[in-house]
Amino acid sequence: MVNHTQTTKSISLEQYGIKNAKVNYQLSPDELQAAAISKKQGVETSNGTLAVNTGEFTGRSPQDRFIVKDAITEDKVWWGNINIPFESDKFQKLYDKVTDYLSEKEVFVRDSYACADDNYKLNIRVINEYPWSNMFAYNMFLRPTEAELENFSPEWTIVNAPGFMANPEVDGTRQHNFAILDFTRKIALIGGTGYTGEIKKGIFSALNFILPVFKNTLPMHCSANVGKDGDTAIFFGLSGTGKTTLSTDPDRSLIGDDEHGWTSENTVFNFEGGCYAKVINLSQEQEPEIFNAIKKGAILENVIIDDKGEVDFADTSITQNTRVSYPIYHIENIKKPSIGENPKNIFFLTADAFGVLPPISKLTPSQAAYHFISGYTAKVAGTEAGVVEPVPSFSACFGAPFMPLHPTKYAEMLSKKMKESGVNVWLVNTGWTGGPYGVGTRMKLKYTRAMINAVLNGDLGLYNYDDYHIHSVFGVAQPRSCPGVPTEVLSPRSTWNNDEAYYTTAFKLSNAFRENFKKFESYASEEIRRGGPQRYAF
Repeated sequence: MVNHTQTTKSISLEQYGIKNAKVNYQLSPDELQAAAISKKQGVETSNGTLAVNTGEFTGRSPQDRFIVKDAITEDKVWWGNINIPFESDKFQKLYDKVTDYLSEKEVFVRDSYACADDNYKLNIRVINEYPWSNMFAYNMFLRPTEAELENFSPEWTIVNAPGFMANPEVDGTRQHNFAILDFTRKIALIGGTGYTGEIKKGIFSALNFILPVFKNTLPMHCSANVGKDGDTAIFFGLSGTGKTTLSTDPDRSLIGDDEHGWTSENTVFNFEGGCYAKVINLSQEQEPEIFNAIKKGAILENVIIDDKGEVDFADTSITQNTRVSYPIYHIENIKKPSIGENPKNIFFLTADAFGVLPPISKLTPSQAAYHFISGYTAKVAGTEAGVVEPVPSFSACFGAPFMPLHPTKYAEMLSKKMKESGVNVWLVNTGWTGGPYGVGTRMKLKYTRAMINAVLNGDLGLYNYDDYHIHSVFGVAQPRSCPGVPTEVLSPRSTWNNDEAYYTTAFKLSNAFRENFKKFESYASEEIRRGGPQRYAF
């Protein structure tokens, strides 16, 4: 039975500085959807799914993400253009402005928690200006039972006011929107943006600091699933590389699609209670589990709907970052609780728009650490203003915008866990083959699935390197054959039919890797540095 955690309990927000507000506490998804529609903040699709437009921002705004610099964070956070410091007194003044803005308004409050493992549970109170933002919190965080709500004590608070606009000159922000973490006050303060991803990523970023610093647990921007024999597979990857798609497998139970912790007891637990998937070009044929999860209770963001309520998933006129959030129970085959044991395989997913990386390759421990720190994918033409050809994109640990500590801290923890568990690590190119973007074609999903299944079934000859070819530029071991995949697809060079063009492009990418890694070299061990690609040899 699905727990909607409806309750007759009422709460006051006076302690947060929000006065005389009409508080809607712990409303059901149906009630929140009805509120959003009545306020003309959303519409229903033909099958009852709520569809909203997030407004000015259709994605995260990394330059407007801040962390309060205080006694807890000053000597631990990796400060820079990813973790931007914010003054504690300015935070308090801005917080007071936001809570004053919310006072005397109708607000929506939800108590929930993160981390499926009870040993790591983090109780969260979410205060939202909009009902659909609160429905997103219902979908994405874990849902307490009514009994748990009776004595619920929140440890962290999210205050989310999309309609509040900061004054940068007075408030210390870059522009009118902001997302700020305060580890002393244990508050995530979000304003000026309706993009719901800021809500979940705020707590994810907090856990990326709390778990390694205080719990000896590795936080991971990854999806995970578990096989019938209890083997857990982990999928790292940036947005658009296939984390959600590839981990949502009818033959394996989904643990979660985005955020997990790997404990010292060698278990993997989901942070969340739902999934937040990209829906660009979504089809029932290609991704049936995700497609079928889009029903009443889910929230579609920034999609185009016709006058009959039908969604055009190919229409990107609002944004290419069209999204859906849904509670994890919308997927039929899920792990209950969302905890896996015995991690056996890790997949690093990259959408290589240069078309030079093998579709799958096995990494040595040093290569795994190097590629984890690098976190490579590529931007393609049209995804951002001014991008007219493939551009390398590196995000440390496959999630740099959410990682408060130095990337090598997470890499060291991953390397240690890899050695202790004997896990195998694979680099999977879900990007282009036969040439770069604009010349080649996107790797077929059925081939990527076949390669991953071959790994999980033990069909790729894990320990017999006679079955592999060592790539002359990147040094990774690419298999010579794989069930269900044409042999020529496994060799990216062969798919180009032009060796000179292939190697010129391959070395161009390898140089981008090396240039990006320069900022980590002084922190990385010699073993990790040896895991990188070869120098330009022409």
